[in-house]
Amino acid sequence: MLKGLIRALGAALIALALYSLLGFLILPGIGLRIINQQLANYATVPAKLDRLELNPFSLELTLWGLTVGEPGKEQVGFERFYTNLQVDSLWTKALHLTEVQLDKPKTELLFAKDGTLNLTQLFKLPASEPTPSDPDSKPFPVRIDNIKLADGYLHFVDKRPGEPIEFLYDAMNLELKNLSTLPDDNADMTLVAAGPEGGRIDWNGTLSLVPIASKGSLKVTDGKMKVWWPYVRDALPLVLEDGVLNFSTDYTLNLAKETEIVLSNASASIAPFRINAPDGRPLARLERLNISDTTVDLAKQKVVVGKIDSKNLETWATRESDGQLDWQKLFAGQPARTAPTSTDPVTVEAPKPEPVAPGKPWQVLLKDVQLRDYRVHLADKEPKTPVALDIGPLNLDLKNFDSLNQSPFGLKLDTGIGKQGKLTASGDVNLSPISAKLKVTTKDIDLRVAQAYIDPFVRLELRSGMLGSDLAVDLTNIEPLAFTVDGQVQVDQLHTLDTLKNRDFLKWQRLVLENLKYQHGDSLSMSRVNLTQPYVRFMINDDRTTNVDDLLIPQPANSGSTSAAKPAATQDKPLGIHVGGIVINNGSANFADFSLTPNFATAVQQLNGQIGTIDSRQAKPASVNIAGKVDRYAPVTIKGSVNPFDPMASLDIATSFKRVELTTLTPYSGKFAGYRIRKGRLNLDLHYLITNGQLKAENKVVVEQLQLGEKVDSPDAVNLPLKLAIALLKDSDGKISIELPVTGDLNNPQFSVMPIVWQTLRNLVVRAAQAPFKFIGGLISGGGAEDLGTVSFTSGSSELSPDAQKSLTTLASALKERPALRLEIEGTAAQKSDGPPIAQERLEREYQYTYYKILQRRGEKVPAQASELNVPDDEKGALLEGIYRARLKQQPPAEWADLSRTERASKMSDALITYWGTSEVLLRQLGQERASSIKDYLVDKGQLADERVYFVDATLGEPESDGRVISPLHLDSE
Repeated sequence: MLKGLIRALGAALIALALYSLLGFLILPGIGLRIINQQLANYATVPAKLDRLELNPFSLELTLWGLTVGEPGKEQVGFERFYTNLQVDSLWTKALHLTEVQLDKPKTELLFAKDGTLNLTQLFKLPASEPTPSDPDSKPFPVRIDNIKLADGYLHFVDKRPGEPIEFLYDAMNLELKNLSTLPDDNADMTLVAAGPEGGRIDWNGTLSLVPIASKGSLKVTDGKMKVWWPYVRDALPLVLEDGVLNFSTDYTLNLAKETEIVLSNASASIAPFRINAPDGRPLARLERLNISDTTVDLAKQKVVVGKIDSKNLETWATRESDGQLDWQKLFAGQPARTAPTSTDPVTVEAPKPEPVAPGKPWQVLLKDVQLRDYRVHLADKEPKTPVALDIGPLNLDLKNFDSLNQSPFGLKLDTGIGKQGKLTASGDVNLSPISAKLKVTTKDIDLRVAQAYIDPFVRLELRSGMLGSDLAVDLTNIEPLAFTVDGQVQVDQLHTLDTLKNRDFLKWQRLVLENLKYQHGDSLSMSRVNLTQPYVRFMINDDRTTNVDDLLIPQPANSGSTSAAKPAATQDKPLGIHVGGIVINNGSANFADFSLTPNFATAVQQLNGQIGTIDSRQAKPASVNIAGKVDRYAPVTIKGSVNPFDPMASLDIATSFKRVELTTLTPYSGKFAGYRIRKGRLNLDLHYLITNGQLKAENKVVVEQLQLGEKVDSPDAVNLPLKLAIALLKDSDGKISIELPVTGDLNNPQFSVMPIVWQTLRNLVVRAAQAPFKFIGGLISGGGAEDLGTVSFTSGSSELSPDAQKSLTTLASALKERPALRLEIEGTAAQKSDGPPIAQERLEREYQYTYYKILQRRGEKVPAQASELNVPDDEKGALLEGIYRARLKQQPPAEWADLSRTERASKMSDALITYWGTSEVLLRQLGQERASSIKDYLVDKGQLADERVYFVDATLGEPESDGRVISPLHLDSE
């Protein structure tokens, strides 16, 4: 028995020794050799395992120094692999390992340019028979108490993108506890991975293999976005300059039935972040972006973001000269990437994808979005002059945004525009259908940004202008567009400059549109328009065009678009316009006419007043009541009513100008009258009444103390005695009063108001200048038919007849009404009718004069004047002989000696009558006497100031058919 026990013990010792020898030495050696042989057979690169250790008693297996790859360029390997098998695996029917540990594993993971993975090229494995899949098969039962990966090394390189991607994790540590392939077993997992360039990964949670499920948390710290950015750049041409990502989330993964992934308490932050365009232009600069309290449910296709907080984003956007945005051109210019193939390049027509039924849309909920201190730099290179506009600091809040539009979301915007402009908007927005109710306010928006868009159409410089508004915007639809705007709009300090003349064109201190209501496509209304200190300049150029014509830039004709637009326009409903009233406060205007020499200019200031209600859909005219001053002192008023949308239907406007200094009109008087104006004032009352196109106009002109100055050479001047006409029109108070009524049918295209007015005025001046005595006669008689310009005398007489005295009395009264006139008397004699009488009268005076001297020599008593003598007829024969010899200075012809005394006397008398009857001296004396008779009567009887009556040189004329001789009168002005 003892021997048997000893033999059994010896056998056991031998078996133990053999087991130990087999386990410690033989099997590890055989296993190491087999492994290296297999590595040599199937590896495409040098591969080797340095050492294999087995403890047959504890069932511990250790592998040392596995390397796969060229020396110094190993692609896969580890320093030590350790595992411990438990004996209970025999009766638990599951492989039970207490511990699996891998020390310093190393992996080189490389995707080549053609997409091949280096790990798949390390071994050439023999083809295996395909095994049919068994949906009811279960995984091999394995239980591992602890799995540990220590000091792992992973080097990743991907050459597929346009720019290779490379990153390194040289400190990877993984620990799994209680990992099992048995159903519903969970393993606790911890992963920590770090690299020299940051991007630490912390992963904690549980892992189940049957079914595949996991729950835990994942955290990425200081991840450099440049590492994986080439994937983005191949899709979007954006160059990342800087970007650091931090991310953390709790997650739940379950693949039992379908892919179920839920991320909860997720948060991410990017700070900083900078991207450029391929040419180096900056596109975006971000200081910070935080996303927190986020949940992502893959199965429900729902994303809930609790809060987005971002600060200091600066971005640039440019519209290029071709009208496209630079961002748009960047994305549009990306070529489509094709999948790399290892075959020779051939042309293969890609199969058309089958139409995919629309799936369930994702729902994105943003509960709270806060964007702070954003800045947007906008540039527009499409206009000839590039435009730059800075928007910011921009602050935006979104509340409860729902991509499926199950409820409206709140929006709040507060931003600066330009250097000093402000814009705020707040309200609720819906996405489907798109609608919004917003409260929008603006302040000090610089309108000069519109200059580049004005330049192609108007030669006008927008020097200043600030837009402000307080509006409520209600957008109800976008297809078709439907919205309303309510509120107030104002434009302050508008100032425009005529760039051709470099002068102010239009400006105002403030324009306010009160209670503005705009309904798109239907109506525009406002309760009142307030204009404070408006100003406009209107000029007529030397070629008689206006400054407005000069400002407009001719546009190229586009017949196609015009013809297409016209039919559409006729179908549109006209926009209804309602203005409750227009108030003008302290307005002014300048008018200049450079077609005149010298140039004319005048100014209207202190314009105040209002215009009543204007409504394009009602025929009721608007009241007008405006008052101002011309050149500071002359009042002007405009009163009445007008329908600006249909003035031909109804207009009743009365305009009054008082005390306008006529010296400002010198350019017009010089051009059209040929005289400058030295002094004078104008009062003008205009009343224009239009009813259904029928015009009834009254033009009342009163000119005070008008005096013409020096004469001006002008080819356009009228050939009229204007000074005389002015004197004829000017009354005793120095006023000229003229009424010029006009009536007509404005619907007649041949009818024009101003030509009629000017022609009527010209006719008045012509009539006064051509028939001045009839004109002034009408001032007394009222009819104007009596001609006071002539005085008739009987032959040889200077005595005034009763009719002549009556006419002169009327003339004197008329001249008193026109103190600027002076009368010129032209004494006239006619030889045919006046010659014989004055010769006979002269002969009688010669008788008296000669006989007077004879009586004196005799010493007889004589009267004081020879004209008082009565010469006896018997004395005349003797006296006639002496008179003949003395006056004719000749002897009677010898043949007269044979004549009788009576015949001889008759011959000498006829000779003297003929001599004196043709004497211009005697005839002119008669004419002067007649002129004196006229003046004497006007001065003595008519009480006309003698300094207003002038003689002109007597003339010789022709008698009337009845023998009367007419002495004409002339009027002249002082």
